[in-house]
Amino acid sequence: MTRSTGGTPEIPATADSGALPVMFQDLEERPVPRRNVASWAMWDWATQPFNSVILTFVFVSLYLVSDTFLPENVARLADDDPIKESALADLSTGYGLVSTIAGLAILLLAPILGQVADRKGRKKRWLLIATALLALLQFSLFFVFADPSYFWLGAILVSLGAVASEIAGVNYNALLVSVSTPRTVGKVSGLGWGLGYIGGILALVAVVVLNAVEWFGLDTSGGLAYRLIAVGCAVWTIVFAIPLFRNVPEPPAPPGEPPLGFAAWFRAFFRSIRDLFRSHRPTAWFLLASAVYRDGLGGVFAFGGVLAAVAFGFSPNEVILFGIAANLVAGISTVLAGRLDDRYGARAIILTSLVGLVVSALGVFLLHDAGKLPFWILGLALCAFVGPAQASTRSLLARVTPEHMQGEVFGLYATTGRVVSFLAPGMWTLFIAVFGATYWGILGIAIVLVVGLVLMLFVKLPRPAHLR
Repeated sequence: MTRSTGGTPEIPATADSGALPVMFQDLEERPVPRRNVASWAMWDWATQPFNSVILTFVFVSLYLVSDTFLPENVARLADDDPIKESALADLSTGYGLVSTIAGLAILLLAPILGQVADRKGRKKRWLLIATALLALLQFSLFFVFADPSYFWLGAILVSLGAVASEIAGVNYNALLVSVSTPRTVGKVSGLGWGLGYIGGILALVAVVVLNAVEWFGLDTSGGLAYRLIAVGCAVWTIVFAIPLFRNVPEPPAPPGEPPLGFAAWFRAFFRSIRDLFRSHRPTAWFLLASAVYRDGLGGVFAFGGVLAAVAFGFSPNEVILFGIAANLVAGISTVLAGRLDDRYGARAIILTSLVGLVVSALGVFLLHDAGKLPFWILGLALCAFVGPAQASTRSLLARVTPEHMQGEVFGLYATTGRVVSFLAPGMWTLFIAVFGATYWGILGIAIVLVVGLVLMLFVKLPRPAHLR
């Protein structure tokens, strides 16, 4: 890393080849041990149950915002009773409020901690702390009993888990360059995403099996089944995260970087944004475009279960089964797309995926009255494009990130995503409120994806040398 005459750290200027040859200069000449690659990818496997089981398909959607946490007299009302519908909406609003506060915490913490990890060479240490905290918070969900008085505890614990997951992801993504080369970064990134989806599948299958055998006769009153599921996810996270900490090397810290206080970290953060925009503007613009379409990608999974249950009449078991199928399709498509990424370039994969997502979303909207089958087909098509877009975004960012700024730029990656995190939920809510039906929400998400697609078309990034 170079320095300005005034002592302000500057991002090294990049040639036409981009930052990729600089970042990977040590790895280009030697193969990366397969054990290191597999160990890195297993972290995605380790933490995916938190996203699939806790956040999306089971704990939150089927337990925390269900009639379990309504007053008994309200819970007994018919599902279509306006009083009950309003009470359930209040639960969703409360959970959304806490999630928003958690998003603001990520906005402030992610880039700062990423910069600390970069300058001190402690990406693995911060990843360990955040992963351990994520596991602890999942364990803590065992104490969220099926009573309205425990709702806020559950909402806070889940949202804190999302913060820990995001902070961990910043440093995990920054380790990608330690286990890949310019020719394999797409494949390795896709492997991580793919294993993550497969891990989510197995976790959801375990839930289905336990429900099928009625928890082997265990008394599951007081929400015990859901609380035990959270404990199982915590154990899963601990066991499968261990290989990364044993086998993945820590990238070296840049030499000569002086220690900074907390306030100085904030000043350095804003200087980094300025310097990144000045010296490598395509990377800065890519962060903007990806922030928009990534929020759309998140909306697909965040509201997919709600859309299936409300607009298409899926039962709780059908929602879980759809979640299994969704993770399976996303995992397979992500692994395959990772190989295409290294051959055709990440930008091409991203653009193709966004087009596929928009077309599939419009199909779901137009066929909302045609029964469950169209949602199964088009909903899974959506999932098939989400994974490749996510994985290729990560690999493309790794390719264009300047030297010794992996953690910082991936912190910006998390931050920019949070800055516009209101887009998909806002458009979802707006379209439903205006048109009065849940299926209109998917059209709102489609618009977010279209905006991200348009922005991405204007992002011109240098291609790796082997693709020229």
